[in-house]
Amino acid sequence: MNPTASHREGNTALPRHPLGSTGLDVTALCVGTSPLASMKRLYGYDVSDERAASTLDAVFDGPIRFIDTSNGYGEDGSAERRIGAAIAARSGLPADIVLATKVDPDPETGAFDGARVRASYEESLERLGVDRVPLLHLHDPERISFDEAVAPGGAVEALVALKEAGAVDFIGVAGGPVDLLQQYLDTEAFDVVLSHNRYTLLDRSAQRLFEGAHERGIGVINAAPYGGGMLAKGPDTQSKYGYGERDDRIADAARAMQAACERYGVPLAAAALQFSLRAAFVDSTVVGVSSPERVAETVGFATLELPDELWPELESLVPPSSLWLN
Repeated sequence: MNPTASHREGNTALPRHPLGSTGLDVTALCVGTSPLASMKRLYGYDVSDERAASTLDAVFDGPIRFIDTSNGYGEDGSAERRIGAAIAARSGLPADIVLATKVDPDPETGAFDGARVRASYEESLERLGVDRVPLLHLHDPERISFDEAVAPGGAVEALVALKEAGAVDFIGVAGGPVDLLQQYLDTEAFDVVLSHNRYTLLDRSAQRLFEGAHERGIGVINAAPYGGGMLAKGPDTQSKYGYGERDDRIADAARAMQAACERYGVPLAAAALQFSLRAAFVDSTVVGVSSPERVAETVGFATLELPDELWPELESLVPPSSLWLN
């Protein structure tokens, strides 16, 4: 672990970690930007251009120096367009921020071959208003078969070619299903892995994937430590886990964890976030934000002092592994 980053004026410092063996230095927290795309169907609310701009201002002025986005976040890449507008308003991306994006299938045809990977990246650069990004992910590869992805002329070949040509520095694979992500890592083509909703207080299904990647020098990014909101809003407010209906025992475990946190006078969300942050094999944790207040709250949860006694109690409440995502 690198020494704690120096304080930005008026902000709490966050630890910085090497992202695997890439040489990139990232903050322990990463801003997820899918909520900024105003996807009401997924999140249940709209985000205006003005709110997105003020949120990104708060990010640029705050201690989080790692931003994650994607070609497919929102209609016509609205998340990237909003980030691009914020970058333009600053006359360029702050030099200490690492910006990562992802390639996605063609929104009309569903094509996700090598040609689409190149087109997706070009679209992202145009929207973001940058010449390149240091890290480019293959996004949700479960949308095509593994054989299609690794075939000649496929998505993986195109990503490797972009890296070899110097168009990007590093390539990653970002998705959900653990076994599929392991298949991609076993190709030895990828520098970074990102999985979501699968390493949380409630679900440990990505732990072996992450530990193995870390041991191999592959960067590890853990996204959605709140399990799609259940561990942030509480199970009585958010009944879904990982954006889907789950076994009632998951919500029951979340309620028990919430009660344990309340006995110690700490928010469940702070424990959920710090569960990821304290894992030695996680280089950065992605949290989606959609308001300046949310940015400040996230940093506050990350830096809140939690009692040591809380962790074994929470561990005793983890639901059976048979309920975890795969």
